[in-house]
Amino acid sequence: MIRGTSIILRALEPQDVDLMMIYENDMEIWPVSGTLVPYSRYTIEQYYINAMQDIYSAKQLRLAIEVIKEAHRGPTIGYVDLYEFDAQQRRAGVGILVADKKERRKGYATEALKLLTKYSFDTLNLHQLHCQIENSNKHSINLFKKAKFKECGVIKDWIIYNGKWHDVTLMQIIRPKPVI
Repeated sequence: MIRGTSIILRALEPQDVDLMMIYENDMEIWPVSGTLVPYSRYTIEQYYINAMQDIYSAKQLRLAIEVIKEAHRGPTIGYVDLYEFDAQQRRAGVGILVADKKERRKGYATEALKLLTKYSFDTLNLHQLHCQIENSNKHSINLFKKAKFKECGVIKDWIIYNGKWHDVTLMQIIRPKPVI
């Protein structure tokens, strides 16, 4: 487990399949996740099995975000992902979802991104993390800025949903150079 002050990032457990079924099949989330069709239980179970591999084999990592309640583990409120993991280029994409709406805007997602970034740089020895955020999603853009990601470009007409093309903002964080 990766422990912060108010959350824990932990490996997936079998009970996460039920929660992932809810989150992955929530059509409100589909525009930001790129999902086009519902996921079956079998597909989510296979994802869980694949998630048990190390990141070098699976090329991705999903960690559950749990709130710490009175010094013990509390509810799972969402997930943070590393995807498109490239060991040679030492980079990965980042995605995050705090699906429990009543747990949003409490600083949990910012802490999760900071913990994931530290783990990515210190443990996985990555050089950079990146993400793509649909331009109207100001909450997510601000979240990544709070976690020290920088805007590095815009891709025009990158995603389509509800019959309309949308631009995305590219963001990245590069591992700081060591001070000598």
